[in-house]
Amino acid sequence: MGDTIRAILIPPLVLGLLGLILGILIYLVAKYFAVQEDTRLDDIEKMLPRANCGACGFAGCRDLARAMLEGKINATACKPIKPSDRDALNKYLDEMVKASAQPASSAK
Repeated sequence: MGDTIRAILIPPLVLGLLGLILGILIYLVAKYFAVQEDTRLDDIEKMLPRANCGACGFAGCRDLARAMLEGKINATACKPIKPSDRDALNKYLDEMVKASAQPASSAK
């Protein structure tokens, strides 16, 4: 009877312990290899119409937002955006450029 209990209890205990160890390992790997993404990219993408139409020449709104963040292009490239949203997006981009330029000019 003792062998039967061991045969029933050992596999779930081994699998449970293995799951716990692998779970801790996944947590540690995720913590050490985490990639911090610029939150401004998400802000710009939310201001776009998210049609992912490609009319701007980019693969989708995320790529267009990345190009805007890098300063390669402005909101006029987006064809389906409403004029009021375009103005708000250009204002946000201008404020972003001014905010990034201030620390550089004050360090001189």
